[in-house]
Amino acid sequence: MSDRTFRRMILRERPAAGITAGTFAEKRSPFPVLENGEALVRVEWLGIDATQRTWLNPATTYTNPVGVGEVMRGSGVGRVVASRDPALPEGQWVYGELGWQEYAVARASGLFGVNPVPPGIDPRHMLTVFGVSGLTAYIGITRVLEVAESDAVLVTGAAGSVGSLAGQIARLLGARVLGTAGTPEKVGWVRETARFDACLDYRADDVPAALRAFAPDGLNAVFDNIGGTLLENALDHLALHARIALCGSISSGYTAAGYGAGPGNYMQLAFRRARMEGFIFYDHHADFPAALSRLASWVAAGELVWAEDVVDGLGNAPAALQRLFDGSNLGKQLVRVRPEDAAPD
Repeated sequence: MSDRTFRRMILRERPAAGITAGTFAEKRSPFPVLENGEALVRVEWLGIDATQRTWLNPATTYTNPVGVGEVMRGSGVGRVVASRDPALPEGQWVYGELGWQEYAVARASGLFGVNPVPPGIDPRHMLTVFGVSGLTAYIGITRVLEVAESDAVLVTGAAGSVGSLAGQIARLLGARVLGTAGTPEKVGWVRETARFDACLDYRADDVPAALRAFAPDGLNAVFDNIGGTLLENALDHLALHARIALCGSISSGYTAAGYGAGPGNYMQLAFRRARMEGFIFYDHHADFPAALSRLASWVAAGELVWAEDVVDGLGNAPAALQRLFDGSNLGKQLVRVRPEDAAPD
């Protein structure tokens, strides 16, 4: 295979603001010679998450940044096409951090490595309900917020991959759930398909009035993906002993300039004796087996739904990431590495 090449997307320069045509560059690399314990994976799908934008900045956050000249990191699913590892036989579907490239060398490396897709699972679902999105939603709702029956819950970014699942999980636990979204189409999807109790259009509606109408006694729990003004609106309408889970602050754009200003009304946390906590899902890996079991039971019963927004072609992965910050996607942003009409290798 060494005389053939495949495509990879490398970080060309760190973006100051939004991702542009110059942020990434396509590079062709020769196929590797596999060593014992390695497998060659043909990457079929990439999962695109807003947090990937933070990896393009120079400062370390919860993980190290991607280096200039390196392949962009990211979750993916693919099929083993050559192997020197009995645990990853040819034909096996796998998921894990495969990166923005057509092929990846993988080793079976445990919880956070590349692992076989469980039997009976659509491989793509390892990027959505059984992947980062589902686990983040489940951990945030059940472990951080400890949502209980009769809670009034607000989920910002309710049409996104995490928010849509978080709200549904809260509802399945007996809570009343209000979502926020940015277009009439998204508001309709959250209400009618994801079956939230209510959803407001934060661009068009009177948000404080909508919060008062939904929860006259205040919000018991807030799952925040957006930050900014929406978070301040939520803090102004908390019930006593409310809980807030900080999952993201996508309104900031996650640029190198920072990840958003602190809420000017943060003292509402003291006045309402409330708790606000940030979390990263993989800190809770001991809960993964139980989480995946419960998610699987809800999926099997038809009680969880999710949307997929598909962009075709590896070269369009940068634009797919920017779509999250432009509000262009509905649900999980995915990249089909090879368009459906692409010629086989």
